[in-house]
Formats: sequence, C-alpha cells, structure tokens
Amino acid sequence: MITLIFGFLRQAIIQGIPLIFGSTGEILTEKSGNLNLGIPGIMYMGGISGVIGAFFYEKYGDVSNVFLCVLIPFLASLAGSALMAFIYSFLTITLRANQNVTGLALTTFGVGVGNFFGGSLSSLFGGSGGTIALNVTGNYFKTTLPFADKLGLFGSTFLSFGFLAYLAIAIALTASLILNRTRIGLNLRAVGESPATADAAGINVTLYKYLATCIGGAIAGLGGLYFVMDYIGGAWTNNGFGDRGWLAIALVIFVIWKPKFSIPGAILFGGLYIIYIYIPEFTGMALARSSQELFNMLPYVVTIIVLCLTSMRKKREQQPPMSLGLSYFREER
Repeated sequence: MITLIFGFLRQAIIQGIPLIFGSTGEILTEKSGNLNLGIPGIMYMGGISGVIGAFFYEKYGDVSNVFLCVLIPFLASLAGSALMAFIYSFLTITLRANQNVTGLALTTFGVGVGNFFGGSLSSLFGGSGGTIALNVTGNYFKTTLPFADKLGLFGSTFLSFGFLAYLAIAIALTASLILNRTRIGLNLRAVGESPATADAAGINVTLYKYLATCIGGAIAGLGGLYFVMDYIGGAWTNNGFGDRGWLAIALVIFVIWKPKFSIPGAILFGGLYIIYIYIPEFTGMALARSSQELFNMLPYVVTIIVLCLTSMRKKREQQPPMSLGLSYFREER
C-alpha cells in the first residue's frame, strides 16, 4: 500500500509540473493587470516550438551533443511562447483590444498551429507517416538525478524527474520572491492594482505590462515543452494536452495569486486529475465511465469553492488585482 501511495504521489507531481509553469506565468501576467486566457494556446505553442527546434537539430545537427540537444528546443520554446504573449500584449496594451476575446482567440490560434505542424512537420520535410518522434532529445530531457535510484522510495518519488521539473519549482519560488521582496515586484503589483496611480508615481506602466506578459507567457510555454519532451518523451500528439492549460488558469485562482502556493496546489490538482485511475487500486472497485468524468471535474469544483470562500472573506490580499482585465489609457487618468 505504501508503494502504491508513493507511486500515486509521483504521478501527481508529474501531472502538476505543467500546471506550475502555466500558473506561475499567468500569475505574473495578471499581477500587471492583464488577464491572458490564451495560456492554453501559449502552452501548445511552447510545445510545438520546442518540437520544431529539436526536429531540425536532430535532422541536421550532432545529436551526441547533449547541451545543444537540450538548449535549442528550450530556447525555441521560450521564443515561440514569448512571441504569442507579445502578440497578446500588442493587441491588448497598445491597441487596447478586449482581453478576454484576444486571449480566447490566441488559444484557438495556438492549438491550431500546434496541431498543424505536429501533424505535418515530418512530411513537409521529406519524412513519412506524418508523426514526430524525437526519442534522442526526449531521453535527454527525461534524464534524472544519478543518485535517485539509491534513495529508495524517497528518491524514486521526489528525485526521479528531469531538470524541467526542478526548474518549475525554482521559477515559482523566484517569482514569489520577486513579487514580495523587490522593488520590481512592488512596482508590478502597483501597476496591476492602479495603473493610473503607478503612472503618476513615475512607473512605466506600458513597459511593466509588456515585460510581465511576455515573461509570463514564456514561462507558461515551458509547461508545453515539459509535456512534449519529458512527459511523452519527445513525441507530439494532436490535442494531447487535454485541458491542462485551463487547469493552470484555474490554479491561479486556487492559489490566490501567490506563486509559491502553485507548487503544492499543482500537485493537488495533478492528483485530482488522475485519482480516478487509482481508486480501483485503492478500493478494489472499478469506476463507471460516468464516475470517471465526475472525478475529472474535481479540480474545477475545488477552484469554485475556493473562489466563493475568498470572495466572502473579502481580504484584499486574497483578491485579484483591481485593474485585472481592464485596458489602461494614459489620457483617461
């Protein structure tokens, strides 16, 4: 039973890593006052950009060079997802387009681009079968700590992941530190709460919004890279991300806009996401298809409960930024 529990915890962590990337990136974005519902599309774009970078390097480069095999798809993922976030920023910050509509359009666009290149990239460049399998790069991304196997259940549960898993935790903790302990974080939170007041205090509102949104988008895109390279092992599956992008957005509300809480929150969501698989093993009772779908709703149900509780308590530190979703026009202040 203990082995089963630790096995479930390990799988919950695996499922939660993309959510840490996605939620941390969205928290940074929302702290600037931008509500980016394009996170699912950005995660798709981050994944397919990494696949494209790895595809060309495996085709024309030296696959024995571990550093470049990892670095090129990593940088390609950052560039692709940051570009998507930049498009969102230009439309919503400069042109002051509706943030909700723009984000949803970006999601549709990102999923479409990912599915197009994922299904046709190989055949476009002389391959056959229409599938992509980057086994060499995937194995590099999945490389675990060398001493993990020597630490028993603890090592196999908490130390048997690729570097992206630990990077996700480091980014979440760093984002929390920056938001709460630095002048940059204070300025960013001021922009999200009242851009007119921040502008009057000499803070470059447009610059902070652009940087927070683009950096947040790049971080979220790494969640797509993790899913493709580490979780799947270097393969692409159209529509394979499921609803993980939306779960990352829901997680932002669940952790009340605090990046450090994204780590345990993502593991919880990851556990809820797969709990229906383990219930028969824990209880010995098979679940009907309808019951499985009900369990898939659990992360969203928990988010709604947390949203209701925080709304009733009305504590300012547990509420979203006051200007969230609102465009700022300097001449209106």
